[in-house]
Amino acid sequence: MKREPVKELRSGFTTGACAAAAAKAAVTVLLGRGKPEQVEIALPGFVSVTLPVSHTYDEGLWAVAEVIKDAGDDPDVTDGVTVKVSARLSDSPGITINRGEGVGLVTKPGLAVEPGMPAINPGPRKMIEDSVRQLTEQGIELIVSIPNGAEIAQNTFNPRLGIVGGLSILGTTGIVKPFSCEAIRDTLEVSLNVASACKIIAPVLVPGRIGEKAARRLYELSSEQLIEVGNEWGFLLDRIRDFPFKGILVVGHAGKLAKLPQGQWDTHSSRSVSAVPFVADIAKSLFGLTLHDCITVEGLFKSLERRQASELAIEVARQIHDSVALRTKNKFEISVTIVDMSGEVSGAFGEQNYWKKNCS
Repeated sequence: MKREPVKELRSGFTTGACAAAAAKAAVTVLLGRGKPEQVEIALPGFVSVTLPVSHTYDEGLWAVAEVIKDAGDDPDVTDGVTVKVSARLSDSPGITINRGEGVGLVTKPGLAVEPGMPAINPGPRKMIEDSVRQLTEQGIELIVSIPNGAEIAQNTFNPRLGIVGGLSILGTTGIVKPFSCEAIRDTLEVSLNVASACKIIAPVLVPGRIGEKAARRLYELSSEQLIEVGNEWGFLLDRIRDFPFKGILVVGHAGKLAKLPQGQWDTHSSRSVSAVPFVADIAKSLFGLTLHDCITVEGLFKSLERRQASELAIEVARQIHDSVALRTKNKFEISVTIVDMSGEVSGAFGEQNYWKKNCS
């Protein structure tokens, strides 16, 4: 039966990219350089994109710009929100970024931002700063707001993560890639075919960007060797059994990967259970500690002594190893490396001979 071609889905921009664009537009107005209808910003990876500016105006000492988020074809609850940035000159050097209406406040540990700080992740913060520094080296104070953000945030994971009062400013790449199971699975199928055709004997599987960056830093890999699985672990591991690989290395954060031993082969947050109780139960069995108050796996590991955290990571890696081996019917030599949010190794299980040097 002939397959219908997969519809190409339109990408969009993250709240972080929108905030960077709004910041650049606001500072442009502040410096008396006109009221731009669009601005160009640089995304991580030195890619430049142009975003439309919906509104600019003066408000006393402040210059204000608004950018409407376009998430493309992704079913994002923040699609269409207004990201507003107010800017004024400051006597203090550097760039100060504060939260305004609808931007969340971090109240608990274990996230990328410390408690007491605006929920603006490091990647978007750098994009904002870089965009402003394209215009001036003067001291600048910024306020980032998302009108109605507090209400929209109730439909996100923010409340359970201890982010109160609004949305998070997110986005490691600046681009929103639309979610499509069929398109993702087609891409994974292609990735497996390419790896096999290129004589890869030991592919490396990662959930996403954290695992990818860590894998590229820790191991010598060819471009065809690394496969980003996303949330489609069941599909990928079932399909990979049909390929003549010898080993599989899994690299990523336990927050995603620890779902696999629970039988959660689709790890999307809306379709799978949290990994926190599972990892907390392992910690209790190892150390007799009750850690169910932790809201994230990262926070759980950080609450332990270094030796305990290492032992826990090794045990979690072992259980991930066993679940992947079982799903792939013990066809391959499996190894698992667990990393933290910064990409540092927390623990590993399984021989890694295939990946000590480039094995393509």
